[in-house]
Amino acid sequence: MLIATRLLAMTAALSLLPWATLPAAAQVSGDVVKIGILTDMSGQFSENTGEGSVLAARMAIGDYGGTVRGHRIDLVSADHQNRADTGSAIAREWFDRDGVDLIADLVNSSVALSVMKVAKAKDRITFVLGSGSTRISNEDCTDTNVQWTYDTFATATTIVKSMIAEGKDTWFFITADYSFGQSTERDASAIITAAGGRVVGSVKHPSNTADFASFLLQAQASGAKVIALASAGADAVNAIKQAGEFGLTEKQSLVGFAAVINDIHGLGLRTAQNMYLTERFYWDANAATRAFAARFFERMKKMPNMVHFAMYSAITHYLKAIDATNTDATGAVMAQMRAVPVDDKFTTGGIIRPDGLMVHDMYLFQVKRPEQSKYPWDYYVERRRVPGVEAFAPLSASRCPLVARP
Repeated sequence: MLIATRLLAMTAALSLLPWATLPAAAQVSGDVVKIGILTDMSGQFSENTGEGSVLAARMAIGDYGGTVRGHRIDLVSADHQNRADTGSAIAREWFDRDGVDLIADLVNSSVALSVMKVAKAKDRITFVLGSGSTRISNEDCTDTNVQWTYDTFATATTIVKSMIAEGKDTWFFITADYSFGQSTERDASAIITAAGGRVVGSVKHPSNTADFASFLLQAQASGAKVIALASAGADAVNAIKQAGEFGLTEKQSLVGFAAVINDIHGLGLRTAQNMYLTERFYWDANAATRAFAARFFERMKKMPNMVHFAMYSAITHYLKAIDATNTDATGAVMAQMRAVPVDDKFTTGGIIRPDGLMVHDMYLFQVKRPEQSKYPWDYYVERRRVPGVEAFAPLSASRCPLVARP
């Protein structure tokens, strides 16, 4: 009787321990957490995402210890070749055959939108890190996706309001004729008009344009104070380089809505100097960003940009959610990620909204002149930090069908 009483007492005491409330067996599918990085490895966005995105994910997994709740974390990667059909085919294979739980990066908006639909149908998670179309968290939102790094509204708000406040109130757009470019021009134009500025003209170009001469001449002839490049990757680099050759930046300000530090490095400060751009992170911002950048540079021989920092942040938040819920089930993990602020080395107080948009601060930078740079990759002057609630469109304006209406 005494032994039985003691056993009952011990059982009651053990039940009060935190881990005693967890399921007896871990609810992790296939006994492994599997992450897929689907990105551009060979095309116009590969320099700014690609292998750098894969490395950032590996660093996040390594820093987490390589396991979560005793379960191995595996990483796979593939090149979607900037084709929506290729991206969705890889996603289906990963989900159906390989047991991938999460697909991240998805640079190129058409690829992102396609893969998001596949993931929703398969009840798996996507993180859009390299694409900025506002459709991703508006008309085409899903409850299994997070748009993590930026959207075109946030980049437009960060740049436009600051520049109009400096008297740069007339704008001409050179726009890539696909979802990202169209979204950028539309969002920025609305903000320009609301802030008292004026769009004096625009011209569209196809993806992978090599010769911007005719477009730049139209922008120059417009007399606009600002020439806005609603493009990314190689398109943005080519346009910036040729704008310098035409001497446009001597009298007009150049804005790169999706330019990142790797673009600036490739162009050189003499060509890119004084240009305005926005990023979520800058490698030289503080001790934590510099420490991460040093490790990243050791492997990649280049500094990380906002997509690489965001990858590390997103994967870390995802693993924390699995750790907290003891499962990789999509619904439970998504709920946990929304319930807890995004707090890590690079993000403090980030919030994942019901429309799938992760809201955080944004930064307006201006590219230094050559004589201002003191050491390699010392390229930016911070002009303004914009709180997330100001940078991103309010939830009340969301067109996402998942958002509750009054």
